[in-house]
Amino acid sequence: MTMRFEQILAEGVAECSYLLGDDAAHVCAVVDPRPDVDIYLETARRYGLAITHVFETHIHADFLSGARELVERLGGQAKLYVSEEGGAEYGFDHETVKDGDEFTFGSLRMKARFTPGHTPEHMSYFLFDGETETPWGVLSGDAFFVDSVGRPDLLGKEQTEKLAEQLFHTVRDIFMALPDDVIIYPCHGAGSACGPDIGDRMSSTIGYERKFNDYARIEDLDRFKEVILGDAPPVPTHYPRMKKVNAKGPEVLGNLPRIEPMSVERFAAAIKGDAQVLDVRDMMGFGSGHVPGSLNIGAQPELSVWAGWLIDPEKPIFLVLPDDRKVSDVLRLLWRTGFTNFGGYLAGGINAWREAGREFSQIPQNSVHDLKAAEDITPLDVRKPDEWGAGHIPGAQHVFLGELRDKLADLDRTAHYATYCASGFRASIAASILKQHGFENVRNVPGSWKAWQAAGYAVEETK
Repeated sequence: MTMRFEQILAEGVAECSYLLGDDAAHVCAVVDPRPDVDIYLETARRYGLAITHVFETHIHADFLSGARELVERLGGQAKLYVSEEGGAEYGFDHETVKDGDEFTFGSLRMKARFTPGHTPEHMSYFLFDGETETPWGVLSGDAFFVDSVGRPDLLGKEQTEKLAEQLFHTVRDIFMALPDDVIIYPCHGAGSACGPDIGDRMSSTIGYERKFNDYARIEDLDRFKEVILGDAPPVPTHYPRMKKVNAKGPEVLGNLPRIEPMSVERFAAAIKGDAQVLDVRDMMGFGSGHVPGSLNIGAQPELSVWAGWLIDPEKPIFLVLPDDRKVSDVLRLLWRTGFTNFGGYLAGGINAWREAGREFSQIPQNSVHDLKAAEDITPLDVRKPDEWGAGHIPGAQHVFLGELRDKLADLDRTAHYATYCASGFRASIAASILKQHGFENVRNVPGSWKAWQAAGYAVEETK
């Protein structure tokens, strides 16, 4: 017999899901699946396992749940288990999990523990070998992270105070009461906004966190509230929407969202007016020529999150790809934050558009050396507030990318702006937004802050 335990990372949204079971009993469970569920089916098939249970630790805000999708793809073989604690309600068929409920998969035993604070209904799952009384691991969902804990402020101010207190007791009374050698397997890694300053490691131990997790070490409730709320990163705009969709139950598609290739003529006709054109090429390609009015978010894992921040899910999305063969990869990333409404993609990409004699726009790409030498260009820093505070280009103006559209009135339309971030990825998104809104004197800085530092140029800090 071999216990099978797979941690599966969805990059971009930095979400960790889990497949765990026993190949002697040939059964397994999946916890917190993402919507592109083939990876769970393929993993179970590789180990000769049948997925019989699908669990959600809580109602997710940051990504589209794949629980219903997976259960449907299994054709009735598996049941979906969720917590109704704290008054949680769902718009889909499910089994209810209560504190203390146990589930057995061969020699692996899972026990549900009510761990509220990030959300009112949150459950964690303790893992045991057979009938042993001490767990060897815990699937902590968004209640407890490496170097961090879940944030309690995603359900509005009226619930934050209560959730923060619940989270404090969850951390102190449940997690910190475990033995040092228990392994923590969280639902998110670094890059997620579901907790402040989540660590880079994909797992940890209670002993390590007891020593080094600044949030877990706080013993005073008022101090805990002050720190956890003060350190919380900006809330992405798609979080409230994802909460509602996941509670109601995401639409089951049975495969990737559908999209059709479009000729230049059809594409051009379809995007007239208030259409969303998303160009997922890299910054250099986009800068050299793009369909006027396009938003640029490169086809990297971060596409999921920034699409969530910046794209309207109610309007059809028209894609411009670096290669038509990348369409499935792009759809997968967009689906993870709930995008299923696609108008079509430009067959042949920007080359077809250009060769058809269509108008295209450009955004100059300036090196950090060009920026340093220029006297009439204002660096526009679009990084998060903590990144800005830790160091920025002298004379720069700061507007966080997620808030840029709401703060365009704060910018001078006659100024010459050079957008920068850590590497240029977010900067190119920002430049495309400025261009969309009529800013003509815009350029992007590839390499951005990393290149500025590597060149040894002066740095300012904001205390």
